[in-house]
Amino acid sequence: MSGLLVSDFDFDLPQELIAQEPPEVRGSDRMLVVERAGDGLHDAQFSDFPSLLRPGDLLVLNDSRVIPARLYARRTVVRERQEPTGQIEVLLTEPAAAPGEWRALVRPGRKVATGERLVFPDADGAIALEAEVVERGEFGARLLRFAPVADFFAALERIGHMPLPPYIHRGDEGSDRERYQTVYARDRGSVAAPTAGLHFTPEVLDRIQAAGVEIARVTLHVGLGTFAPLRVERVDEVHLHRERYTLPEATAAALNRARAEGRRIVAVGTTVVRTLEAAAQAAGDRPLEPHAGTTEIFISPGFKFRLVGGLLTNFHLPQSSLLMLVSAFASRDRVLHAYRHAVRERYRFFSYGDCMFLN
Repeated sequence: MSGLLVSDFDFDLPQELIAQEPPEVRGSDRMLVVERAGDGLHDAQFSDFPSLLRPGDLLVLNDSRVIPARLYARRTVVRERQEPTGQIEVLLTEPAAAPGEWRALVRPGRKVATGERLVFPDADGAIALEAEVVERGEFGARLLRFAPVADFFAALERIGHMPLPPYIHRGDEGSDRERYQTVYARDRGSVAAPTAGLHFTPEVLDRIQAAGVEIARVTLHVGLGTFAPLRVERVDEVHLHRERYTLPEATAAALNRARAEGRRIVAVGTTVVRTLEAAAQAAGDRPLEPHAGTTEIFISPGFKFRLVGGLLTNFHLPQSSLLMLVSAFASRDRVLHAYRHAVRERYRFFSYGDCMFLN
């Protein structure tokens, strides 16, 4: 839809509605049900979600696993001189093409130059990882080349922190290792949680299957680009970073069957929407084929959905690409009306907050 501005997706949100902690009990969140045909809104609980699905629906989950991607480093050499070193925060965002190389954001970025070596100590002060800065980009972006270790991900688990988003104004805690992760997470690689899935429990998944709903999985590793602020004015100028995804053979077959039989496909989260619609675009008029790849798909009002017929999602940031995606699915006016209702009714927002089901 031409002519839309990023500012057209703004809304007023009191800061106290931004959830700082997960609910005490996983799955006890509220859920706003939004009817896509009409203006109907219904306040519900997430525990009602299985009853809103239809027998024969295909529910698709993103099974990507969040890695403890926030690290703290010391600088060792600064412009050829030994100097006292301050702490540098490093957020890994995605692996690069070469083995051992990762793209990252560093803070404070202005201090970290190309050629510097960063060391990452463990709790005892021993060096667990070390990396050279091999490339410098904008807004704190760096390319890091890590020295080989026996098990890189084991080292991350030992020294890394869960990458809670910046609107959560606290450090990560031990409980976030579990709560900022879906119960069905499997394939590690995300640096942010696919948050719509955080509400699910094994019991809810059992209820869904018992109701005759088919469940399938995709993997999209959530990168920084999904949540990065948009630095343009017009929607048609938005360009997202690429993210890695996998469409497994069983899921491709399930999607092809559901589409052929006219059954509804329900996406759990915007990451699933992006995966499915990217795969459908690639396939065109042909059946979906299992594959792995990357996508930069940007979904905004005017987008033609090929697969997704229902969406469970959390509430998203003002002026974000995710809010634009939801507005493409159910119209901008309807979605912003639902958000205003959620604010009035004191729903909890963002990653650890409540959810909405666009039915």
